[in-house]
Amino acid sequence: MPYVPAASADQTKRPTGPATRLLTPKRRAVLLCAVVVAAFLAVSALAPLPYTKTTPGLTADALGSFEGHQVVTITGAPVRQTTGSLRVTTISATLPNESISLLQAVDGWADPKVAILPRDSVYPPSNPGAATQEMTQARDSATVAALNYLHLSPDQVKVTIDLGDIGGPSGGQMLSLAIIDKLAGNGAGGDLTGGRNIAGTGTIADDGTIGAVGGVSLKTWGAVKDGATVFLVPRGECSDAKVNTPPGLRLIPVNTLSDSLAALRALDSGGALPSC
Repeated sequence: MPYVPAASADQTKRPTGPATRLLTPKRRAVLLCAVVVAAFLAVSALAPLPYTKTTPGLTADALGSFEGHQVVTITGAPVRQTTGSLRVTTISATLPNESISLLQAVDGWADPKVAILPRDSVYPPSNPGAATQEMTQARDSATVAALNYLHLSPDQVKVTIDLGDIGGPSGGQMLSLAIIDKLAGNGAGGDLTGGRNIAGTGTIADDGTIGAVGGVSLKTWGAVKDGATVFLVPRGECSDAKVNTPPGLRLIPVNTLSDSLAALRALDSGGALPSC
């Protein structure tokens, strides 16, 4: 019979190279854990989160029309022809039933023109119709504040305001200014705007007090996009407005309707103006 040599000890050993060491039980366990973690992170990155993405929104010129309708219509008193713009500013938000992913949230947090906010802070679950109710109140208060300033009776002067689907209370200040500009201008035969494109935000109370609204750092970008060079901001929100102010936009802080009117007159005459 032919002789077949027995296998040597070296020949029977298993290879011990790098590839084999990677497949040891301990390394296989670590690799498996890494795969599980990676899969978890991938799913988490795509999973919906209870947040809303907000961006600069449209502006509406309160002296003109919006979505095909005159924003401010006045009857019962002579109405002036005006120049320039008084822009109500807004933010745009994902819908209440929309969700964003972790990846979208991270991208938003890194973008100065995006704000990622808890959904409940934008759409309160206890009152889903709040934005419409707040706009109704803003229209009423803007009218009362303007007519009170001009010492006109709401029984003789009727004001109708149509901002389409825009909701919330933040248009109050600019709507009051538009009513005053249409009825009385700057009080000296000229326009409140001086022909400028002016934007702003802020709630307004019946007594003319201007309140904070939020979203100012986004609204300034929307204002500049539509050509505004001046922005009237509630004084308490100056620090927020300055965080991300677009180039070429002048921020003017105000506390009351009288402050806003004085600032616009000073802007036109070259007088001293407050700044954020």
